[in-house]
Amino acid sequence: MSAAGASPADAARRQARIGLSFAAAIVAAWLAIHITGIFFWRWSLAMVPVAVVMVLVQTWLSTGLFIIAHDSMHGALAPGHPRLNRMVGATCLSLYACLSYATLLPQHHLHHRHAGGAGDPDFHGGDPRLIGWFRQFFRTYYSHGQIARITIVALVYTLLLGAPLGNIAIFWAIPALGAVAQLFVFGTWLPHREGDEPFADRHRARSARIAPTLSLLTCFHFGGYHHEHHLSPGTPWWGLPARRRDYQASAHQLGNASGLRPRP
Repeated sequence: MSAAGASPADAARRQARIGLSFAAAIVAAWLAIHITGIFFWRWSLAMVPVAVVMVLVQTWLSTGLFIIAHDSMHGALAPGHPRLNRMVGATCLSLYACLSYATLLPQHHLHHRHAGGAGDPDFHGGDPRLIGWFRQFFRTYYSHGQIARITIVALVYTLLLGAPLGNIAIFWAIPALGAVAQLFVFGTWLPHREGDEPFADRHRARSARIAPTLSLLTCFHFGGYHHEHHLSPGTPWWGLPARRRDYQASAHQLGNASGLRPRP
């Protein structure tokens, strides 16, 4: 049976299988760089370019950890398995930056309920400027409790496991902060800011007109396909390009049936 003709149960199992496989790969790659960089890295001039590449890759993987947790919040990682979604999501947020899944879960659902307006914790809070909006975003997702947890982990790394503090900053703190910038710019600010063109619907979200590869590299498709995510929150990050094709095919069929020419 093809994926298109699969039963809902088969489709859910396939989604879980693919999603968990991607999640395992992202977590494994993140841990490999994290452990190598913090505990086994030996600095030399020749290794600086390698370290730069590792930090850039780790920044992207850190964004991926958050996106996996985000899929978990929608039950899109493993449909029909709420405990598994919660466990994987909480683990990814803890690895990424000691974030609390239980705290972020209701905030994110508020974002979907009140997207781009009052009541949306991701919105700019009255200051639409980039810096003001980012300050609001940062306050929403980062707390004193999280900073305390990061400090405890850093102390364990340095005092008990002998990790250099500089390595912790370079291979954990910098990628985490870089991922914050990716998530905010490509996953929040660009999709939800006011523009010259009005929003298409109540979701007040736009999808960036960029190539799928660039969409993947910037924010795991949450920039290039953000509107599609709001239309279908149960679609995982890796399924958003196909979701857009489905919407376009439906619009084409509707246009043909009504005698209207669909938009390109």
